[in-house]
Amino acid sequence: MAPPIQRLEVTLDTELESVDLAEGIVMRVAEAAGFDEDEVHKLGMAVREGVVNAYNYGNAQDRQKKILLTVEFEQDQMVVHIVDEGSGFELEDVADPLAEENLLRTSGRGIFLMKAFTDELAVRRGRTGGADLRMCKRLPTRNVDGCGR
Repeated sequence: MAPPIQRLEVTLDTELESVDLAEGIVMRVAEAAGFDEDEVHKLGMAVREGVVNAYNYGNAQDRQKKILLTVEFEQDQMVVHIVDEGSGFELEDVADPLAEENLLRTSGRGIFLMKAFTDELAVRRGRTGGADLRMCKRLPTRNVDGCGR
């Protein structure tokens, strides 16, 4: 099934309501692209965690800053970008929440979930600074006339 859109870009305010909005947008796009219910919810959770991080850590809850959400389709995958206006971070600097010394800490859990629920997670410097979180998920394959693709 061909995705219904090729690119969707939404500028979100730095407020908690944006978390639900971003999650809902990505879930609707993922459903329209043919992902099953379980994968739709996983993508929604990954985006929820990403926007919470942008709100809390990236933009430090500064309502003057924005969060950019982009959903696009590249060949055989759906790509979600969440870009904040903070100072950025390196993925390898985030503590492993499964390490014994971090089990009672809350940091790193969102990144852990994003990695678990997507096929690829990368962070790079955004165009205007901040973090550009990139999550990729391979598009589902469909049987055509009973044959695999």
